[in-house]
Amino acid sequence: MAGDPTKPLLRLEPSKQTPRPTGRQRNIPRPTKFSPAAQNATFGPRFRRLDEALRRDPSGLTLRADPSALAPERLLVFEVRGAVGTFANAIKKVPGLELIDEEELEGDDQDTAPEAYLLVPDAAALQNILTLWKRWTAGQELASGFTPWRDVFATLREIRTWGPSDRVHEEDREILEEEIELMRDDELLIIEIELVFRSSDEHAAAAELKVVEAIAALGGALISKSRIADIAYHALLARLPVPAVRQIVERSDQGISGLDAVMHIRPQSVAPPEKSEDAVQPPREQEIPPANGEPILAILDGVPVSQHPLLRDRLNIDDLFGLEPSALVAERIHGTAMASLIAHGDRNLSELPLPRRIHFVPVLGSNDQFPRDRLVVDLIYRAVTSMRRDNDPTAPSVLIINLSLGNIRKTFQGRLSAWARLIDRLAHKYGILFCVSAGNHAQQFDVPPYSTMMEYEATVQPERGTQTLTALSQLIGYRRLLSPSETVNGITVGSANIDAVSAAERRGAIGRVDPFQLMVTANPSSALGPGFANSVKPDILMPGAREHLTMVASGTALAVRPTGGARPHGLKVAAPPRDGTSNWEHYTCGTSAASALGSRTAHRIHDALEATYGETFISLPHAHRAVILKALLVHTAAWPLDSAELIKSVLGPADPRQHVRQKDNIRRFLGYGIVNAEDAVYCAADRATFWAVGTLGAEQRRSVAVPLPACMSGQALPHSVRATLGWFTPVLPGRQSYRAVKLSLIAPDELGGFRVLPSKSQPDINQASKGTVFSRHWDGDRAPALATNSAIEFVVQREPDRGTKIDELVPFGLAVTIAMPGIVEIYDQARARIAPAVPVRAR
Repeated sequence: MAGDPTKPLLRLEPSKQTPRPTGRQRNIPRPTKFSPAAQNATFGPRFRRLDEALRRDPSGLTLRADPSALAPERLLVFEVRGAVGTFANAIKKVPGLELIDEEELEGDDQDTAPEAYLLVPDAAALQNILTLWKRWTAGQELASGFTPWRDVFATLREIRTWGPSDRVHEEDREILEEEIELMRDDELLIIEIELVFRSSDEHAAAAELKVVEAIAALGGALISKSRIADIAYHALLARLPVPAVRQIVERSDQGISGLDAVMHIRPQSVAPPEKSEDAVQPPREQEIPPANGEPILAILDGVPVSQHPLLRDRLNIDDLFGLEPSALVAERIHGTAMASLIAHGDRNLSELPLPRRIHFVPVLGSNDQFPRDRLVVDLIYRAVTSMRRDNDPTAPSVLIINLSLGNIRKTFQGRLSAWARLIDRLAHKYGILFCVSAGNHAQQFDVPPYSTMMEYEATVQPERGTQTLTALSQLIGYRRLLSPSETVNGITVGSANIDAVSAAERRGAIGRVDPFQLMVTANPSSALGPGFANSVKPDILMPGAREHLTMVASGTALAVRPTGGARPHGLKVAAPPRDGTSNWEHYTCGTSAASALGSRTAHRIHDALEATYGETFISLPHAHRAVILKALLVHTAAWPLDSAELIKSVLGPADPRQHVRQKDNIRRFLGYGIVNAEDAVYCAADRATFWAVGTLGAEQRRSVAVPLPACMSGQALPHSVRATLGWFTPVLPGRQSYRAVKLSLIAPDELGGFRVLPSKSQPDINQASKGTVFSRHWDGDRAPALATNSAIEFVVQREPDRGTKIDELVPFGLAVTIAMPGIVEIYDQARARIAPAVPVRAR
């Protein structure tokens, strides 16, 4: 049944904390070790050359002349077998060593080559490592406290220096090469230079000075800089002449790419373009209820048309970076569209606007692009911290931030971007739910079976969808998430092909074809997962318009491209003024729009809980409200069965025993699935959703008892249980594990008595356990046998912290839904068992 506003979500209280049982910890297999003799044969020559060099020059200065030598102040890469956890313990006994970063790997079958990055500060530290190596290869005992080095040496696959090929990734090299191809040697190009983060302010300043001096010596100049210790980030924005950029493209040891203080060199971040198409005017001015109250939602985006009739008196604009004067009114497309979607939803529908005002910080200026004189990480950091700063915060009540932005030049390749690390840190520090767009890939692609658009359009389903998906599946490696959507604490939103454009308008499309006609699935342009540490990404899909394809070229193979937001598909939103009038609207689409609708849904959930529980809910800490919104936003997500079957049939594998790989391919496209926004906000007569919030200390657990309505007993009808757990983990960049805190949701054995089994239409449980939201479905059709006052007891458990123990309490939110379609007594019976009673709301 559809959600009923008179049936609010039901609150439950978790039990008191108790220690977790000690026997449930995962036993990660120890990696096979190499023998000292084998390791000496592999690495012995390298260490002997180091020994000889240090004997001749105890200061180690001569080593620095060789860019591949193990030398002081140089970043070393240790590639090991299995997990790198031992490494963090090993370095503690060697004075001065700095663990710069490491991969989030657990040593399982997929994590074949974990890496750790170690900065050796001086020759003395290098000599200590050399001495340990010599003792280990000679079969001698290592001194007390140094035994972890035994495991490091025994599992070492490679040890090398961080060099130009590491600093300039291939993706970035190709962009820079293309940028300078037609430029003169006397022209300048802006680039981003991320430095090796040094925890010492003094060392950081010295390293920065060396790079700035090198930039100046090459004829360049520093534009801006940022150092954020919370996320181990230190970067420069610089202008370099073309010959210096050419050195970077060539990955030369000379110039910037050869500097030891440099971690990464990238082209300047660029926001995806947005176009305004098919602008229309509403037939008449509409009465719109006013917006009042402190904002709980903020938008970071392009400068909006704040005086548009749909947005007037609905936005609190904080032009923190002075971008409004540089943004022509006609160019204020993206921010206006996102504000319209969040405030009003898709204007093809008749939805009530949000009741509160929205806080809006412009971070895109002219032509809806990031300002040329600032690092995007610094922009976002200042925008968010200004809302919550201790003195004169601009928006202290905000707990949802919409980020329909991304860096079109930075796809996720396994390592977290600084932008994603920033979001994770701010989410945990301030208790903020970030809704982040997954990113769009609007590049053309070939559909080989067809040579013309007419042939493609004439193909009926499911053949057209099968061939389109087959073509897209060949490009998975190029259609990854855009930074910062790999965020661990945030919710990443992909785009589903859903909109409310009329059938008549679709039939009028000329030269545009719906590739997945009648099927609900991910849009062709929506970026694909997985996320960091193989987590489920995108987390959810929201409506992003039924994207059509248009022909680019025909011939031996038809080349097509996703079209922008315009009829015959699209979400209708406010648009910049034309012809002297201000109330224009147009169409938008993609993951930006989907993320905005995700943020709107989170706001609506908050409104519904506030209306039901009043001050009891509002007085909860920001983090508690944010994590329950996070859990409830993901909670109703489900795979469309026809789409999941199509993905499985195309990507396989065909062997049914390979079901984990099948699910892995499905979740790349669909995440946890498509959200039912109405079900996330309200319950129904035959469906009861419960929510609970709490905190957990180190290695503690709490249980939540979910009452089972007696009317379900003995009914041999389809029924289901859903449970979703969300939390914010503290993040520890450069430590033993980035996602420092892992929570588990333990379902009771009694679920068997409820006659349900795990649904096959959801990500594999190991895939779902990698992030900070965990959602499971169970279903069945055999009659439950329920005793009087039956309940399902779920346990939320905090597993042992990875790496450094975290003393602080971690907030969590749990959502559970019990449903049996058609049995209309379920909600009332469930509510009757809640104490204190949940108020009944009038329509």
